[in-house]
Amino acid sequence: MFTLLNRTSAKNIPKLVTKPSLSIPCCTLTTSPSEPLLPITQDAYLVNLILKSDSEALTREILHNPIVGWAPDLVNKVLKLLWNHGPKALQFFKLLDHHPNYAHSSSSFDHAIDIAGRLRDYKTLWTLVARMRSCRLGPNPKTFAIISERYVSAGKPDRAVKVFLSMHIHGCPQDLNSFNTILDVLCKSNRVEKAYNLFKVCKGRFKADSVSYNIIANGWCRIKRTPKALEVLEEMLKKGLNPSLATYNIMLKGYFRAGQIKEAWEFFLQMKKRKCEIDVVTYTTLVHGFGVVGEIKRAQKVFNEMVVEGVLPSVATYNALIQVLCKKDSVENAIVVFEDMVRKGYMPNSITYTVLIRGLCHAGEMERAVELMNRMKDDECEPNVQMYNIIIRYFCDAGEIEKGLNFFEKMGSENCLPNLDTYNILISAMFLRKKSDDLLVAGKLLIEMVDRGFLPRKFTFNRVLDGLLLTGNQDFAKEILSLQSRCGGLPRQIKL
Repeated sequence: MFTLLNRTSAKNIPKLVTKPSLSIPCCTLTTSPSEPLLPITQDAYLVNLILKSDSEALTREILHNPIVGWAPDLVNKVLKLLWNHGPKALQFFKLLDHHPNYAHSSSSFDHAIDIAGRLRDYKTLWTLVARMRSCRLGPNPKTFAIISERYVSAGKPDRAVKVFLSMHIHGCPQDLNSFNTILDVLCKSNRVEKAYNLFKVCKGRFKADSVSYNIIANGWCRIKRTPKALEVLEEMLKKGLNPSLATYNIMLKGYFRAGQIKEAWEFFLQMKKRKCEIDVVTYTTLVHGFGVVGEIKRAQKVFNEMVVEGVLPSVATYNALIQVLCKKDSVENAIVVFEDMVRKGYMPNSITYTVLIRGLCHAGEMERAVELMNRMKDDECEPNVQMYNIIIRYFCDAGEIEKGLNFFEKMGSENCLPNLDTYNILISAMFLRKKSDDLLVAGKLLIEMVDRGFLPRKFTFNRVLDGLLLTGNQDFAKEILSLQSRCGGLPRQIKL
């Protein structure tokens, strides 16, 4: 298996890139003639407006307000912020069709198509594709990559392949890049057999390159079938394609993923013996791989040795070590590594903070987790919905539901929009104390999530209904039952 190892070249010292912050200050929705319509940022104001306004008010503000300077960049920002509120995002996008001075760009269409696909609203998706073509804005390879990914995510890999094979019908010929993209989409969703079959049939037509082979090898490694990955790479060599450092890193990670720790280490030693120019990705893979199986000392030893070898750790390397320390050792040791990382001039990113906040919460250190979240802004990093969900979940699990609700309100003040998980976490928490007031809150949360475009599970509807009925809130239960019917749920045969 080590015949794949050849001399490669790669830069081994990465640049440290500071992640830009996306600060969206809170702004009020009530304005007067003397107040500016957009007090701080346009995208923040518009997102709040879209989520909270009725159709008539929204039409007035979007189409007839002269203060808003509509441009593709602004529209894209709004669509991104409305990512977790798909129906509202599409409503906004469609409303702009009627604006007298604005025309959508291809990037805005791609965002809308992605959102429609995420909602599995395929009728709207293909309508947007047709409109995109009629406007001579595409569709382009990126558009079809988005569509394919959404079909695969929805459990429709055959449909994704058909989309790829029919690209030319929509005026976008397939090429090697689009071929590699569909292979990558299939492999990353663990549909490796299907990707490999497509690869075998079409590799000659599209002249598969080293990237194609790496994608398939990585796919087999993802599902822990390293022998198949080796077969693919052997074929790659026979075709005269030289493995790159990325190829070796794929195999190294594959061994760790399959739990083949001995083979992974032997492969790494062979890389060194054959003088491969090992990079930071290689060492990060070793740190994470050893840490996941509980070999913390080996992970730390590799981390310390990489600097001696002339390879500087990246933020991803620190994140890998911090993560395994949180899971397999102690959060206190993870904090020590974090502080060392900051002291050496590295800028923590959202992954760093998410891992540490989860670790502190798991250790019952809720106040320290909150302090860390507050510290993020000093490092030009904004709390995201995943972090809020972690904090809210742990507070609720600890019985401190009011604190969980306070953080839910804080999300709104900082313009971090809740997602489906946020609502499900809070609604479930409302049943812990079996209080009538808590169940009223659960009902209000259910209404709010539907208003924002989320579709609750039938179980959630029925649970809230049962809770309201048991606590004597018949009138509110009728409202929830009506809401369930409007959402397409089957009306329950119950006496209210």
